Amino acid sequence: MTDIARRHLLLASAATFLLPVTAAHAAVTPIDGPAGATTIRGMTIVNTLGGIGNPNARPPEDAPREVRYRIDDRAVADARRSGLTAVNVTIGWVAGPDEPFEFSVRQTAETLAQVRAQPEELALVLRAGDIARAKAENRIGMILGFQNGAMFGDDASRVDIFADMGIRVMQLTYNVKNQLGSGSIMPEDQGLTDFGREVLARIEQNRVMVDLSHSNRQTCLDAIHASTRPLSINHTGCRALVDLPRNKTDAEMRAVAQKGGFVGIYFMPFLARNRVATANDVVEHILHAVKVAGEDHVGIGTDGGITSYDDMDAYMEELRKENADRVAKGIAAAGETATTTPFIMDLRGPGQFQKLADLLMARGLKTGQVEKILGRNFIRFAQDTWG
Repeated sequence: MTDIARRHLLLASAATFLLPVTAAHAAVTPIDGPAGATTIRGMTIVNTLGGIGNPNARPPEDAPREVRYRIDDRAVADARRSGLTAVNVTIGWVAGPDEPFEFSVRQTAETLAQVRAQPEELALVLRAGDIARAKAENRIGMILGFQNGAMFGDDASRVDIFADMGIRVMQLTYNVKNQLGSGSIMPEDQGLTDFGREVLARIEQNRVMVDLSHSNRQTCLDAIHASTRPLSINHTGCRALVDLPRNKTDAEMRAVAQKGGFVGIYFMPFLARNRVATANDVVEHILHAVKVAGEDHVGIGTDGGITSYDDMDAYMEELRKENADRVAKGIAAAGETATTTPFIMDLRGPGQFQKLADLLMARGLKTGQVEKILGRNFIRFAQDTWG
């Protein structure tokens, strides 16, 4: 994979090139909204899938594959200015030539080293209370998560190993099929395997979040039925609005909510079809998810970062190469193209959460409802799951 975009791992930012941070640690004021609008200052904002790396700071060419993005001064300042409290960052194996278990162990270790090296900027999140603590200390909470269960091999006890290392979100499948079940681009009638049920039970025993993003419909419904605890779909859209495999049906979202779970809406091109998705599409999908799952079960999992690309022309060239690579690997999802960015052009940069809040308020949501969507709903889910 190219290392400028790596779509769906965009800014898997805990797995970054380690470098010292020298910026002042004083609080950075979040961006305010228009005059008269409710601003997000003081709100707890949790991005349930994303990153805080700086995509413009490239690691050396000889850096290990586990090393992707730098969490440097600019990345930290942008994250603080955006109002971000915590983010679920993707680490571990998703696709590629590396051995999944070994790669995931190495990258988890690299990530923990990154967090330890920046104690005034980053805070490891293991329990729900760690998010509030990170906010009080003006640090960015780092929630470590997997987007594929392939690293478990044929040994469910590996769940225990990664849970002990600090992984707090485990997604069962990526786009294709693995030993647990089937991803979103596989036939819809392929479901959770017996081993997948064993792994799911093990994840729940460890009080780790089960994420059903990227799964196909049957695998998702099978996992919900087999679960004994709340689970999540951390980054998705609504298939009732845009019929693409990466989006979830009303039945899936409603079933997750009925189990006490959480649905995060992403800032991705799958929110529209045959045209470029916009910030208004994000709002439409959030409002539909609220209608289906209820206002206590919906949030945001942007699947993107905070710091923007400085050279969009260069990025678009890399994106074309990466799309060809994903197509060749067979992991590209329907709706991906060589020119469609894996983020919303008019909902990016440090002002993205404030703009979303303004748009939601303009559609009639109250301040308390916006607070739920930006973070409070995930905090409740985290308390139920992690304690």
